Amino acid sequence: MRRARTRRADLYCAAAAAALLGLAVAVPPLVGGQWRQNVFAGAAPLFGSWLPHVGWGSGPSVVIAVAVVVYGPPLAARLPWRRLLLVTWLTALAWAFALAMVDGWQRGFAGRLTTYHEYLYEVGGVDDIAAMVRGFAGRILDFQPDSWTTHVSGHPPGALLVFVLADRVGLGGGVWASVLCTTVGCSAAVAVVVTLRALGSEQRARAAAPFLALAPAAIWLAVSADALFAGVTAWAVALLALALAPDGRNPLLAFGSGVLFGFGLFLNYGLVLMAVVAGAVVAVRGVRGVWPAVVGVVLVVVAFAAAGFWWWDGYQLVVQRYYQGIATDRPVSYWVWANLAATVCAVGLASAAASSRIPAGLALPSPTEVRANLSGALKNWRTDVDPAALLAVAGLAAILLADASLLSKAETERIWLPFEIWILAATALLPRSTARVWLAVQALGTLLVAHLILTSW
Repeated sequence: MRRARTRRADLYCAAAAAALLGLAVAVPPLVGGQWRQNVFAGAAPLFGSWLPHVGWGSGPSVVIAVAVVVYGPPLAARLPWRRLLLVTWLTALAWAFALAMVDGWQRGFAGRLTTYHEYLYEVGGVDDIAAMVRGFAGRILDFQPDSWTTHVSGHPPGALLVFVLADRVGLGGGVWASVLCTTVGCSAAVAVVVTLRALGSEQRARAAAPFLALAPAAIWLAVSADALFAGVTAWAVALLALALAPDGRNPLLAFGSGVLFGFGLFLNYGLVLMAVVAGAVVAVRGVRGVWPAVVGVVLVVVAFAAAGFWWWDGYQLVVQRYYQGIATDRPVSYWVWANLAATVCAVGLASAAASSRIPAGLALPSPTEVRANLSGALKNWRTDVDPAALLAVAGLAAILLADASLLSKAETERIWLPFEIWILAATALLPRSTARVWLAVQALGTLLVAHLILTSW
């Protein structure tokens, strides 16, 4: 009886998420007029346009989906650990590439990062990297002769720096940029699996692996620079979890984690919210051994400051630039909740279904236990908390904070990739007996979005 009630709760949560998405799709056409035009998203709540289509990736994407649904859960349960990580990564790559190829080679992959608004447009004009970083803030605001293009201006200089350095070593152009973003972005699935195991639950890590490999977010992991950001920060979290392992703290891994977290700050201003996910790891493992990570973050911030770019100055200018564009007209009354509907598309209904199991997984102590023995309650909580539940809550909390900032109106299915990947950890909470069903739901939803909507990123 209790199991039946729990599974009904899964269905209710999935239905609520589907209803939210349906409402977000229905509202703009129903309202119409100038309000609808100011939404500036033809397939709202997703950024793209309605265009039913098939492509070279249609067949392979269906084959991959069927293979993961049928063979994913049993393979994840029995594969040797390192082989599981490799298979998860390769499957995620194949899934993302196949979905991109639904739109075709040029439109779906090779040309995605070469448009006027993207980073590669500015790469050719960077003759002096030091001068670029030093003068970066002066070109953020719009309506001046040398203003950066949309994506470059909206991010710190680290994002452009990555593509400039890739170009310098011979990996220039749209194809190599797409390969870089997709490869690193899909590795985030492996980083989440590694983190779950490092926090004490290999069982949860194995249960989540098929869902991470078949993530709906793959539509935007190939191809967007935000996929690169997701990969970098996901490995920052994974290294931190490994560094704080109870059987031996590792200062070198902690320092590496801090460097990645620090560099993440200069890839996207919003990645300061990854502190929430990092905080979840520290909450389980404690603060002892964290100091090398703090040193790593500080060194990266100091390095950019010494090069002439101060993060806070750039952030303030970006806020001004944000409201120089269509963000001023986009209705907050719609996007403040439609952003969450877009997130449903990226994490899938399985993640929503698993949310019903999160409260139990958090194993929060009662107020009485806390008052009686705070240290004892904390120690017991660290033992009892389910890392899948905790990481999913951390990812959701980061998204809610980002949404509350009102600096992300639309396109959040892409912008919030670094946070969404952690929400997918919740799928590990679903019972093994229903894993194939929920994987099929994930796959079907993803294939529908990929074939009905021409996404813009």
